[in-house]
Amino acid sequence: MAFNKKDLLAEIKEQFLEEDNRRPWIVAFSGGKDSTAMLMLVWEALAQLNDIERKTREVYVICNNTLVENPRVLQFVNKQLNTIQEKSIELGMPFKVDHTTPQLENSFWVNLIGKGYPAPTNMFRWCTDRLKISPTTQYIKDKISDYGEAIILIGTRSDESSARAASIKKHEVKGERLRDHPLPNANAYAPIKDMTTDEVWTYLRLTRNPWTEDKNLEIQTLYTNGSGGDCPIVMDVKTPSCGNSRFGCWVCTVVKRDRSMEALVDNGEEWMRPLISIRDFLYKTIDRDREDYVAEEFRMPIRRNKAEGIGPYWPKWRFHILKMVLAAQKVASKEDENNQLISLQELAAIQVIWNRDYIYEYSVSDAYQEVYGEAVEFGQKTLDTNYEKELLKDICGDKNDDVKLINQLLKAQKMKGLLVKKTGLQNDIENILQEAVRPTFTNFKKYNNNAD
Repeated sequence: MAFNKKDLLAEIKEQFLEEDNRRPWIVAFSGGKDSTAMLMLVWEALAQLNDIERKTREVYVICNNTLVENPRVLQFVNKQLNTIQEKSIELGMPFKVDHTTPQLENSFWVNLIGKGYPAPTNMFRWCTDRLKISPTTQYIKDKISDYGEAIILIGTRSDESSARAASIKKHEVKGERLRDHPLPNANAYAPIKDMTTDEVWTYLRLTRNPWTEDKNLEIQTLYTNGSGGDCPIVMDVKTPSCGNSRFGCWVCTVVKRDRSMEALVDNGEEWMRPLISIRDFLYKTIDRDREDYVAEEFRMPIRRNKAEGIGPYWPKWRFHILKMVLAAQKVASKEDENNQLISLQELAAIQVIWNRDYIYEYSVSDAYQEVYGEAVEFGQKTLDTNYEKELLKDICGDKNDDVKLINQLLKAQKMKGLLVKKTGLQNDIENILQEAVRPTFTNFKKYNNNAD
C-alpha cells in the first residue's frame, strides 16, 4: 500500500495524547468502507496505548439514522454498532456508541405524506438538513456545551472527488492536522484523507476487524451485492474497486434510479422490490422530463402559505403514498420484524397535520385498515365511547356542523403535545373557529374536487 500504516497510527496516537486533551473525539460512523476503515485505524492506534493513556479523552462513535435508510444497510450498521459497544466494554476501550435521528416533525414521511412536500430534487433538496445535518449538528452542539470544545473525526478523502479534495484543502490549517469546522469551538480531523479508494479496500481486506474479528467479509459482500455483483475482490490496484457503490436513503429521488437497491433485489433481496416501486413513483411525481408530466396532476395549485403556485401533493396522493409505504412495510416486516419503514409516531403526526389542513375525507386509520385489515386509531377519533358520541348528538340535535366543530376543537386539544414545533393550541382553536365561518385554505375544496 502506498500509505504508511505505521506512520498513520503514530499520528493518531499523538493527536489523541496532545496536551489540549479535554476535547472529546466524535467519530462519524456510517458503516461504509471509509468510516469503517477510519474507526479501525483509530481502534488499532488506541489499542497500542496503556489503560491510563486510553482514558485521556472520551471517544463517541456517532451514527445518524435518517429513518429512511436502506433497510438492508441499516440491519448491517446496527449490528456493527452493537458489536462495537460490546467489544469496547469487554476490552476496556474508550468508545461509546450514540445514535441520532431527526425530530418527529422533521422526518421524511411527516413532511412528504403529512404536509405534502414534493419528493426532493436537486433544486429543492429539503431532506438533507432535516434528516442529516440538523440531528448531527445538535448532537455536536450538546457535546460542545458539555465539554467546551470537541473534535469531529470524519472519513472524507481527497480521492473521492474533486469537490471533496477542494473542500479538504479549503478547511486545512497550515502546519496542523486539525481543520476548521463550521461550528464554533469545534475542529475536524480526517485521518484517512490521503488514502485512495483502493488503499481503503486493501486495508479492509488485509486487516482483521477489531470488533468483528474477521476481515470485513460482510461489508465486502454488501458492496458486492449493491453493485450488481461486479465488485472484484482482488489485490490488483489497477482493477476498479467496489468503492464506487454508494448507499443512502432508499427514498432518494435526487437520482433517476437507485441502482444499488436494484442490485440488492437482483441478488436475492426480493422483499425490497416494493421499496423500489415507491421510490420510482415518487420520482414520477417530480419528473419534469416526462412528455406527459403535468405538475397539477400530483400537486395542488396553492402553497401551504395560501399563496398561489405549485404547492403540496393533493391529499389523495398523500393517502396513496401512505398505503404504498404501509404495504411495503408489511412485506419488509415479514423478512425481519425490525424492518420499520414508518413508525407509529409518524403515523400519528401525519394525522395531526391532516387535521390541521382540514383533510377529513382521508385518514391514517383508513389506510391502515385497508392494508392490514385492522382498526387502529391515530388521533382522528376524539370521543372515545359511543355514549359520548350519542350524548353530543342529543345535545346538538340536528346541528351537524356543531358536532363537527366540537370534535375538531377536541382534536386540537388532544394533539397539542405530539409535535415539537406547533402553532399552539390557541392558534389552532382560532383557525378552526375561523374555518367554521370561512375556509382558511383558500378554495381548498374546489381544488380537491378537481383532483379527483
